[in-house]
Amino acid sequence: MALSSAVCTAVAATLIQRGLRRSNFYAGFWINITVGVVGLWSAVLLLVPYDDYNWRAVPYFVFSGVVGTASGRFFRVIAIQKVGAPVAAAINNLAPLISSVLAIVVLGEHVTLPIVAGTMVIVAGTILLSLSGRHAGFHARHLVYPFLAASCFGVVAIARKLGLGHAGPLFDSAINITAAMIASSAFVLASGNRGALRCDRESLLYFIGGGIAENGGVFLVLLALGLGDVSVVIPLAGTAPLFVLLLAYLFPSAAEKLSWRVVTGAVLIVLGVVLLSR
Repeated sequence: MALSSAVCTAVAATLIQRGLRRSNFYAGFWINITVGVVGLWSAVLLLVPYDDYNWRAVPYFVFSGVVGTASGRFFRVIAIQKVGAPVAAAINNLAPLISSVLAIVVLGEHVTLPIVAGTMVIVAGTILLSLSGRHAGFHARHLVYPFLAASCFGVVAIARKLGLGHAGPLFDSAINITAAMIASSAFVLASGNRGALRCDRESLLYFIGGGIAENGGVFLVLLALGLGDVSVVIPLAGTAPLFVLLLAYLFPSAAEKLSWRVVTGAVLIVLGVVLLSR
């Protein structure tokens, strides 16, 4: 399931990138979240008995939905548009590093050799990706967007873990995506960009496909965490950048160039995530 989640995440990034060719990131991230609301609540109503609804998990997943899903996916879609799916997916893998640092600072967990080694490998991979900018056709300053996305996903990891102790992954995912939907809709309306949600049929289909893949991936990784060890699930789910590279190779885009720096940087970041989980 964890590996299936990685594949779903890679497919989502690729589809979103293709949808952005003729549309904008406002439409991309709002449609992505809307698909999640429809799909997850449909699954909850069909598969979860009402007696299993546990509202004690709501505060954790409201916070997770606003900070992680709404803000994280917003910056992730911008990142895909600015730096391409392979680089965005690789830097998005920094989320476990951010979670580890927060666990050390906030929860008082100990620094271990795998954490130090994983951090050094991730930093090396990130430096390679930043140096690839002029070769891959993007400005290094645009790397701030995938870093912001990774920060959002990393911050909420602890809240999600606490929330999973109160209810099942399906109900929690539905609460999470509902909070994200409210927050994202409020942001689009408040920023005066409601008209930006219009897009042509081709872009709409790509965004819907990306939403199905991404929300399916989130559910699969939550389900995997409920059934297996974190040390196994996180490295497998963290292989998404490798699948993005494979899809970019199989379905090349004129707007995207793969260089040895991008490939090596992505592989190093995945390796760093594996070390962090030891």
